Amino acid sequence: MSLFFNFFDNCQYFVVKKIYGDHNESAQVKSAIRRLFLLLPDDFVGLNVGSGKTNLHPNLKNLELSPGNGIDYVGSVTEIPCNKNSFDVVIAQEVLEHVASPSLAIKEISRVLKVGGYLYLQLPFIIGYHPCPNDYWRFTHEGILELLDPKKFKVVEAGMSVGPAVGFYRILVEFIALCLSLGVGFLYKPAKLLSAIFFWPIKLLDSLLIRTIQADRISGGYYIIGLKK
Repeated sequence: MSLFFNFFDNCQYFVVKKIYGDHNESAQVKSAIRRLFLLLPDDFVGLNVGSGKTNLHPNLKNLELSPGNGIDYVGSVTEIPCNKNSFDVVIAQEVLEHVASPSLAIKEISRVLKVGGYLYLQLPFIIGYHPCPNDYWRFTHEGILELLDPKKFKVVEAGMSVGPAVGFYRILVEFIALCLSLGVGFLYKPAKLLSAIFFWPIKLLDSLLIRTIQADRISGGYYIIGLKK
Protein backbone atom coordinates (compact mmCIF):
# COMPACT_ATOMS: atom_id res chain seq x y z
CA MET A 1 0.00 0.00 0.00
CA SER A 2 2.85 2.38 0.83
CA LEU A 3 4.29 1.79 -2.65
CA PHE A 4 0.97 2.83 -4.16
CA PHE A 5 0.84 6.06 -2.16
CA ASN A 6 4.46 6.86 -3.02
CA PHE A 7 3.68 6.29 -6.70
CA PHE A 8 0.59 8.51 -6.48
CA ASP A 9 2.54 11.27 -4.71
CA ASN A 10 5.24 11.16 -7.39
CA CYS A 11 2.62 11.31 -10.15
CA GLN A 12 0.88 14.20 -8.44
CA TYR A 13 4.13 16.15 -8.05
CA PHE A 14 4.99 15.62 -11.73
CA VAL A 15 1.52 16.64 -12.96
CA VAL A 16 1.42 19.75 -10.76
CA LYS A 17 4.89 20.94 -11.75
CA LYS A 18 4.92 19.98 -15.42
CA ILE A 19 1.26 20.05 -16.52
CA TYR A 20 -1.17 21.75 -14.14
CA GLY A 21 0.83 24.46 -12.36
CA ASP A 22 3.63 25.17 -14.82
CA HIS A 23 3.18 28.96 -14.97
CA ASN A 24 6.92 29.46 -14.48
CA GLU A 25 7.62 27.39 -17.59
CA SER A 26 5.44 29.39 -19.97
CA ALA A 27 7.01 30.90 -23.09
CA GLN A 28 6.15 34.43 -21.87
CA VAL A 29 7.84 33.92 -18.51
CA LYS A 30 10.97 32.30 -19.91
CA SER A 31 11.33 35.04 -22.49
CA ALA A 32 10.83 37.81 -19.91
CA ILE A 33 13.43 36.32 -17.56
CA ARG A 34 15.93 35.94 -20.41
CA ARG A 35 15.46 39.63 -21.23
CA LEU A 36 15.86 40.46 -17.54
CA PHE A 37 19.20 38.65 -17.30
CA LEU A 38 20.45 40.56 -20.35
CA LEU A 39 19.95 43.80 -18.41
CA LEU A 40 22.29 42.64 -15.65
CA PRO A 41 26.11 42.64 -15.44
CA ASP A 42 27.83 39.28 -15.92
CA ASP A 43 28.83 39.15 -12.24
CA PHE A 44 25.40 40.08 -10.85
CA VAL A 45 24.20 38.73 -7.52
CA GLY A 46 20.49 37.96 -7.25
CA LEU A 47 17.88 36.51 -4.92
CA ASN A 48 15.09 34.12 -5.87
CA VAL A 49 12.35 34.49 -3.26
CA GLY A 50 10.25 31.36 -2.64
CA SER A 51 12.50 29.50 -5.04
CA GLY A 52 11.48 25.96 -4.16
CA LYS A 53 13.77 23.54 -6.00
CA THR A 54 14.33 25.84 -8.97
CA ASN A 55 17.76 26.92 -10.19
CA LEU A 56 17.15 29.78 -12.61
CA HIS A 57 20.76 31.02 -12.76
CA PRO A 58 24.09 30.24 -11.05
CA ASN A 59 24.27 33.84 -9.77
CA LEU A 60 20.95 33.58 -7.91
CA LYS A 61 20.72 32.75 -4.22
CA ASN A 62 17.58 30.92 -3.11
CA LEU A 63 15.32 31.95 -0.23
CA GLU A 64 12.72 29.57 1.23
CA LEU A 65 10.70 29.20 4.42
CA SER A 66 12.38 25.87 5.24
CA PRO A 67 15.93 24.56 4.76
CA GLY A 68 16.69 22.09 1.98
CA ASN A 69 19.02 21.24 -0.87
CA GLY A 70 19.94 24.34 -2.85
CA ILE A 71 18.44 26.74 -0.29
CA ASP A 72 20.87 29.53 0.63
CA TYR A 73 18.68 31.55 3.00
CA VAL A 74 15.82 30.50 5.25
CA GLY A 75 13.20 33.13 6.01
CA SER A 76 10.16 35.04 4.86
CA VAL A 77 9.92 37.60 2.08
CA THR A 78 8.66 40.02 4.73
CA GLU A 79 11.86 39.49 6.78
CA ILE A 80 14.64 38.68 4.33
CA PRO A 81 17.78 37.65 6.30
CA CYS A 82 20.13 39.79 4.18
CA ASN A 83 21.69 43.24 4.42
CA LYS A 84 20.26 46.21 2.56
CA ASN A 85 21.51 46.87 -0.97
CA SER A 86 22.71 43.27 -1.32
CA PHE A 87 21.30 42.25 -4.71
CA ASP A 88 21.27 43.38 -8.32
CA VAL A 89 18.00 41.53 -8.94
CA VAL A 90 15.23 39.94 -6.90
CA ILE A 91 12.85 37.42 -8.43
CA ALA A 92 9.50 36.48 -6.86
CA GLN A 93 7.41 34.04 -8.90
CA GLU A 94 3.95 33.14 -7.62
CA VAL A 95 4.87 34.12 -4.06
CA LEU A 96 3.16 37.32 -2.93
CA GLU A 97 -0.36 35.88 -3.17
CA HIS A 98 0.66 33.79 -0.14
CA VAL A 99 1.75 36.84 1.89
CA ALA A 100 -0.74 38.62 4.14
CA SER A 101 0.84 42.01 3.35
CA PRO A 102 2.22 42.20 -0.22
CA SER A 103 3.14 45.87 0.31
CA LEU A 104 5.36 44.88 3.26
CA ALA A 105 7.00 42.23 1.09
CA ILE A 106 7.71 44.79 -1.66
CA LYS A 107 9.19 47.15 0.94
CA GLU A 108 11.50 44.39 2.19
CA ILE A 109 12.52 43.43 -1.34
CA SER A 110 13.30 47.09 -2.03
CA ARG A 111 15.48 47.17 1.10
CA VAL A 112 17.77 44.36 -0.07
CA LEU A 113 17.77 45.53 -3.71
CA LYS A 114 20.47 47.91 -4.90
CA VAL A 115 19.59 51.23 -6.51
CA GLY A 116 19.54 50.44 -10.23
CA GLY A 117 18.64 46.85 -9.46
CA TYR A 118 15.67 44.98 -10.90
CA LEU A 119 12.62 43.28 -9.44
CA TYR A 120 10.84 40.53 -11.37
CA LEU A 121 7.41 39.97 -9.88
CA GLN A 122 4.97 37.30 -11.10
CA LEU A 123 1.48 36.79 -9.68
CA PRO A 124 -1.71 34.85 -10.48
CA PHE A 125 -5.10 36.18 -11.54
CA ILE A 126 -7.51 33.39 -12.54
CA ILE A 127 -6.49 30.24 -10.66
CA GLY A 128 -8.06 28.34 -7.78
CA TYR A 129 -7.37 28.60 -4.08
CA HIS A 130 -4.04 26.91 -3.27
CA PRO A 131 -2.88 27.38 0.33
CA CYS A 132 0.75 26.58 1.07
CA PRO A 133 0.20 27.34 3.88
CA ASN A 134 -2.03 30.34 3.07
CA ASP A 135 -3.47 31.98 -0.04
CA TYR A 136 -4.68 35.58 0.21
CA TRP A 137 -4.69 37.49 -3.07
CA ARG A 138 -5.25 37.61 -6.85
CA PHE A 139 -4.03 40.42 -9.12
CA THR A 140 -5.39 41.91 -12.35
CA HIS A 141 -3.06 43.56 -14.87
CA GLU A 142 -3.88 46.87 -13.17
CA GLY A 143 -3.49 45.50 -9.66
CA ILE A 144 0.04 44.21 -10.11
CA LEU A 145 1.14 47.65 -11.30
CA GLU A 146 -0.21 49.19 -8.09
CA LEU A 147 2.25 47.14 -6.03
CA LEU A 148 5.21 49.19 -7.24
CA ASP A 149 5.43 52.74 -5.92
CA PRO A 150 6.32 54.93 -8.93
CA LYS A 151 8.51 57.04 -6.64
CA LYS A 152 10.68 54.01 -5.91
CA PHE A 153 10.36 51.85 -9.04
CA LYS A 154 10.21 52.45 -12.76
CA VAL A 155 8.18 49.84 -14.65
CA VAL A 156 10.44 48.46 -17.36
CA GLU A 157 8.10 45.77 -18.68
CA ALA A 158 4.76 44.18 -17.85
CA GLY A 159 2.77 41.38 -19.44
CA MET A 160 0.89 38.12 -19.06
CA SER A 161 2.67 35.16 -17.55
CA VAL A 162 -0.08 32.86 -18.83
CA GLY A 163 -3.19 33.73 -20.80
CA PRO A 164 -6.94 33.04 -20.82
CA ALA A 165 -6.67 29.41 -21.93
CA VAL A 166 -4.66 28.62 -18.81
CA GLY A 167 -7.07 30.65 -16.66
CA PHE A 168 -10.02 28.65 -18.01
CA TYR A 169 -8.12 25.36 -17.72
CA ARG A 170 -7.25 25.93 -14.05
CA ILE A 171 -10.86 26.66 -13.08
CA LEU A 172 -12.24 23.86 -15.27
CA VAL A 173 -9.96 21.27 -13.66
CA GLU A 174 -11.07 22.38 -10.19
CA PHE A 175 -14.74 22.28 -11.17
CA ILE A 176 -14.55 18.82 -12.77
CA ALA A 177 -12.61 17.48 -9.79
CA LEU A 178 -15.31 18.76 -7.44
CA CYS A 179 -18.04 17.18 -9.56
CA LEU A 180 -16.30 13.81 -9.89
CA SER A 181 -15.38 13.55 -6.22
CA LEU A 182 -19.04 14.15 -5.21
CA GLY A 183 -18.02 15.68 -1.91
CA VAL A 184 -15.94 12.65 -0.89
CA GLY A 185 -12.67 14.13 0.36
CA PHE A 186 -10.22 11.40 -0.59
CA LEU A 187 -11.53 11.29 -4.19
CA TYR A 188 -10.75 14.95 -4.88
CA LYS A 189 -7.02 14.63 -5.54
CA PRO A 190 -7.26 11.60 -7.89
CA ALA A 191 -10.11 13.32 -9.76
CA LYS A 192 -8.09 16.51 -10.05
CA LEU A 193 -5.04 14.58 -11.25
CA LEU A 194 -7.00 12.89 -14.03
CA SER A 195 -8.78 16.12 -15.00
CA ALA A 196 -5.48 18.01 -15.18
CA ILE A 197 -4.08 15.46 -17.62
CA PHE A 198 -7.25 15.06 -19.72
CA PHE A 199 -7.91 18.77 -20.24
CA TRP A 200 -4.25 19.76 -20.71
CA PRO A 201 -4.63 20.38 -24.51
CA ILE A 202 -6.83 23.42 -23.72
CA LYS A 203 -3.71 25.26 -22.58
CA LEU A 204 -2.29 25.11 -26.11
CA LEU A 205 -4.88 27.70 -27.18
CA ASP A 206 -2.96 30.34 -25.23
CA SER A 207 -0.57 30.84 -28.12
CA LEU A 208 -3.52 32.38 -30.01
CA LEU A 209 -5.75 33.80 -27.27
CA ILE A 210 -3.05 35.61 -25.29
CA ARG A 211 -2.82 38.17 -28.12
CA THR A 212 -6.53 39.02 -28.18
CA ILE A 213 -7.90 42.33 -26.92
CA GLN A 214 -10.08 40.73 -24.23
CA ALA A 215 -7.45 38.28 -22.93
CA ASP A 216 -7.12 40.22 -19.65
CA ARG A 217 -10.61 39.16 -18.56
CA ILE A 218 -9.58 35.64 -17.57
CA SER A 219 -5.81 35.64 -17.86
CA GLY A 220 -4.03 33.12 -15.66
CA GLY A 221 -1.56 35.69 -14.36
CA TYR A 222 0.88 38.54 -14.92
CA TYR A 223 4.49 39.58 -14.48
CA ILE A 224 6.18 42.93 -14.07
CA ILE A 225 9.81 44.06 -14.17
CA GLY A 226 10.66 47.09 -12.10
CA LEU A 227 13.87 49.17 -11.86
CA LYS A 228 14.68 50.51 -8.39
CA LYS A 229 15.29 54.27 -8.51
